[in-house]
Amino acid sequence: MSSNLSNPSSDLLFLVAQNSRLWRRVVNQSLQSLGFTEAMWLPLLHLARSDEAPRQKDLALSLSLDSSSVVRLLEGLESAGLVVRSPGRDRRAKTIELTPLGRETADSLEARIGPLRRQVLSSVPQEDLAHAFKVLKRLSEAMAEYDVQP
Repeated sequence: MSSNLSNPSSDLLFLVAQNSRLWRRVVNQSLQSLGFTEAMWLPLLHLARSDEAPRQKDLALSLSLDSSSVVRLLEGLESAGLVVRSPGRDRRAKTIELTPLGRETADSLEARIGPLRRQVLSSVPQEDLAHAFKVLKRLSEAMAEYDVQP
């Protein structure tokens, strides 16, 4: 892909997706020695960063997975003692929370990923990062209007 800004409106989202894939590959390589696959660490980090316990369908949406795939992931994480599923306010919808072991595991994953993140972002000035964050946040809000289901 060209690195110029000749057509940012058509290339930006492609570049965002490409960076997401590259970042996940870097994290996978870092966590592989600990025995963590993306199917394990990604939901743990999503849960650790959530303001409140998400419903299974919300987690599925944030991971871009179908509900049956998330159920299988959660079964594995639950059997490992990392998460617990509980009835939510609406008894039909289960919420997912990290157990103390799950929180400790997520914290250790973040500690492992933190230096990588700092190294990757070190070449970008803070003001550029802040501006990029604002732009990506606006794009996320705009795309959320489409409410695309996986």
